[in-house]
Amino acid sequence: MRLLLDTHAALWWMNADKRLSAPARKAIASPENERTLSIAAAWEMAVKSSLGRLKLPLPFGSFLTEHLPQSRIAVIAITIRDLARVEMLPFHHRDPFDRLMAAQALERSLTVVSADPIFEQYGVDRVW
Repeated sequence: MRLLLDTHAALWWMNADKRLSAPARKAIASPENERTLSIAAAWEMAVKSSLGRLKLPLPFGSFLTEHLPQSRIAVIAITIRDLARVEMLPFHHRDPFDRLMAAQALERSLTVVSADPIFEQYGVDRVW
């Protein structure tokens, strides 16, 4: 399975947070599964960190530089195709980060790891 970790799922995985569900933890831990993080999720982390709404054990850049390779999580860029897909999505949700991640999941046939059921309204497969 090819996974796209939502922002909170990635943070909870990297911080061994108990809020990550057992099925999500199992999917991320499985060596058969490919783990990805959208640059949009990284951007969301940076924004929340700068606003003081996200506390990390290290500065944002150091945190991701250390934890992404350890967790074998690849970062995926935002493409014009992703943005064109965002334009076509219905407005089930106004969060620009989630809408972009939904578009990326649809464009790349990724399963989103997220507690947020909104992704299913976009026709995205979700593990939680």
